[in-house]
Amino acid sequence: MNGRFKAAGGAVGGGLLVAGTTSDAGKSVVTAGICRWLARQGVRVAPFKAQNMSLNSFVTREGAEIGRAQAMQAAAARVEPTALMNPVLLKPGSDRSSQVVLLGKPVGELSARGYHEGRQKQLLGTVTDCLAELRRTHDAVICEGAGSPAEINLRRTDLVNMGLARAARIPVVVVGDIDRGGVFASFFGTTALLSKEDQALVAGYLVNKFRGDVTLLEPGLEMLRGLTGRQTLGVLPFSHGLGIDEEDGLHVSLRGAVRESVVAPPHGAEVLRVAVCAVPLMSNFTDVDALAAEPGVVVRFVDQAEELADADLVVLPGTRGTVRALQWLRERGLADAVVRRAAEGRPVLGICGGFQMLGERIEDDVESKAGTVDGLGLLPVRVRFAAEKTLARPVGEALGEPVAGYEIHHGVAEVTGGDEAFMSDGEGRSLDGCRAGSVWGTHWHGSLESDGFRRAFLRRVAADAGRAFVPAPGTAFAALREEQLDRLGDLIEEHADTGALLRLIEEGVPEGLPFVPPGAP
Repeated sequence: MNGRFKAAGGAVGGGLLVAGTTSDAGKSVVTAGICRWLARQGVRVAPFKAQNMSLNSFVTREGAEIGRAQAMQAAAARVEPTALMNPVLLKPGSDRSSQVVLLGKPVGELSARGYHEGRQKQLLGTVTDCLAELRRTHDAVICEGAGSPAEINLRRTDLVNMGLARAARIPVVVVGDIDRGGVFASFFGTTALLSKEDQALVAGYLVNKFRGDVTLLEPGLEMLRGLTGRQTLGVLPFSHGLGIDEEDGLHVSLRGAVRESVVAPPHGAEVLRVAVCAVPLMSNFTDVDALAAEPGVVVRFVDQAEELADADLVVLPGTRGTVRALQWLRERGLADAVVRRAAEGRPVLGICGGFQMLGERIEDDVESKAGTVDGLGLLPVRVRFAAEKTLARPVGEALGEPVAGYEIHHGVAEVTGGDEAFMSDGEGRSLDGCRAGSVWGTHWHGSLESDGFRRAFLRRVAADAGRAFVPAPGTAFAALREEQLDRLGDLIEEHADTGALLRLIEEGVPEGLPFVPPGAP
């Protein structure tokens, strides 16, 4: 199959931009599905998202921070993720400002206005250089847009939707979520709000999340073609559990793969209930997906103290605002509830920002600039926020099992006691985190994806909680992820016009696509 594509040795490989009528239309899923379908055909394919706004991030092997969606898309493409695949990552710290991560490294905080009116336009050259390098070394690059390409207020400085497509001269396919309703108006309106030059790159549409008999949809698709001169290249059915590690927050996660699926029956006599505190600016909430993948483990996100009463394990997840999240826990009575749990010997786990909140003291002149703040006092840990961010891919041992993870944090933890280190080097020397009684903390995201360690940890939790829960011996989280990515590839292969998609990727923008008035104002 890859013989049909331009050779990667110096020539430019094919490209395609997957845009959407709205946020959460399914761009990330469709991009991953196309990547997996192409990879199964032997095509050297890579994902790309020029600019991503997300608190859900990952660390590549070279120590670069990128969006987790792009890391999962790289897994779908069966390639190692790199900073080239997501050159600009915006990590919101409030409603008005974000940390800007450029080529995997933080370069400062900017307001939304400051970014869109200044820095963003300057980054277009960096973005196009990254895309060009990926196209030089791969047969095809599948790009993901952001939001909608018809955000006319932002078009002047756009570098992720039509601005990218224009700069790279790549065709665009627009995805619409029919489950929301109004998909025909969304397709037509998105196209009609683009300039003549931008419209010339919009090659077709993909309907996503369709329920029912597709023949009932076909008359509308024909009318849409008559109105716009563009084909619908597939109708993808609604299917539970097809989300990947998307970017925009808990509302996305709750529709994701694991949390939407039915909990499998427990391997032992009882289930294990996990409550995750849905703190503000929650980051890397996908850390608990591996728990939810275990048969008999019920994971839910909570924001009320009463919801912790029947939980066997409470998780304080990562956050982009540790001090703000700590204040939120106190205001809602969740902090007191967690402290009471610890006093009763009931399990609590803190990950990254959650670990920091469990400590005695936080000195923060970087993230919140709040100075010294008291933590929950459940772990003998003092945290000082450093200007330089820690980005790492550590490996070690915990509870007698190998464990791997990744670190993304400004907080530096000084552990002054505790019953044992959480993560060690296998010879007893501490690498990260600690335990005090039934309270555990670590900076390592993703550690629960290590199957042996996860099962050992759940056994300890079940014992402390007094539950007759036994982890199933055969749950392999990496294999479950692979199955999910294959399902995304199947979705494209079985329900999209793959011949038309191949022609767009190989041959570029079709000639003669008609203009749909009125065009951009």
